[in-house]
Amino acid sequence: MPESNCLQNVAAERLDLFCREALARVGVSTEHSRLTADVLVTTDSWGVFTHGSKLLGGYLNRLKSGGLRTDAEPGVAAEGPAWAIVDGHSVLGQVTSTFAMKKAIELARGAGVAYVGVRNSCHFGAAGYYTSLAAKEGMVGLAMANDRPSVAAPGSRGAITGTNPFSYAVPAGEHDPILLDMAISTVAGGKVYAAHQRGEAIAADWIIGPDGLPTTDGSLYPEKASLAPMSAHKGYGLGLMIESLSAALSGAAMTWSVGSWIFGDASKPTDHGAAFLAMNVAAMGSLEAFQGRIDALIREIHAAPRAHGVDRLYVPGEMEWERRRAALRDGIPLPADVRAALVEVGTGFDIALPWS
Repeated sequence: MPESNCLQNVAAERLDLFCREALARVGVSTEHSRLTADVLVTTDSWGVFTHGSKLLGGYLNRLKSGGLRTDAEPGVAAEGPAWAIVDGHSVLGQVTSTFAMKKAIELARGAGVAYVGVRNSCHFGAAGYYTSLAAKEGMVGLAMANDRPSVAAPGSRGAITGTNPFSYAVPAGEHDPILLDMAISTVAGGKVYAAHQRGEAIAADWIIGPDGLPTTDGSLYPEKASLAPMSAHKGYGLGLMIESLSAALSGAAMTWSVGSWIFGDASKPTDHGAAFLAMNVAAMGSLEAFQGRIDALIREIHAAPRAHGVDRLYVPGEMEWERRRAALRDGIPLPADVRAALVEVGTGFDIALPWS
């Protein structure tokens, strides 16, 4: 199935259908396919291509091999008035994470603030998708997850923690929610892979070589190099907090006990952990007043003095929301590496490409 030479933007609806069809081919239910496709396509529409549909082939491989299950549902293993522990039963991480964040939102309606920990999950994609669900409900949302170690600690000669992604979302009124989604490494591992695949040089502060010193050789990662922690000890400290909340507290696998969802045995579960928190603004005061204060904060930032040559100041998430509106209107400008990954899926399952 050859790729078209015309690199026109891809309609979000067609990309969504492509993802759903591929997932259905390996036995994923209609609802789980819908949820997973929405996470992947929303992420692509934000322009975060390292965590969108490019990952579909990796998930399909695990689903075919049995490391991800198609015959189970996530469920609540234990709960209290303001907390719950969710067992993902090794279904797709996007499905379990959506379930868990919605549970946190439900609990926060009564308790004001709620924590939901997750065990027996897998890679969950973009953390910002889940916090945006809370923001849509007028709540402040936090999401985080652990991963197999790939990030060095200051002074180490190897990986100590995972990239351990973290996101928060804050609802506004006239503006889009403030939305931060980051790894605790200087960059996400996917960016190193993508740059290396495209033959591009990487920055000197992205990875740490086997001697414990920075290197620009992207081919070393992940076998012989680890990611540099964001802001040295600060990123390292955040990584341990996330490990504590998403794995130690939830009962999920920790550090080297977490399976590699990309390189590990695809027939075995990875037991990733995650944590989701929701803060119900309306339980503590006026939601409208809070949103007004956030709007005022955003306007203040927009109006702040700018450095020479800077046309605009952004708040976290602002670029992504604007890209999404453009993508829903004009299509998603998928990069070449994403298209190549989708061509492989389309060829393997004989599914028409979304830009065909």
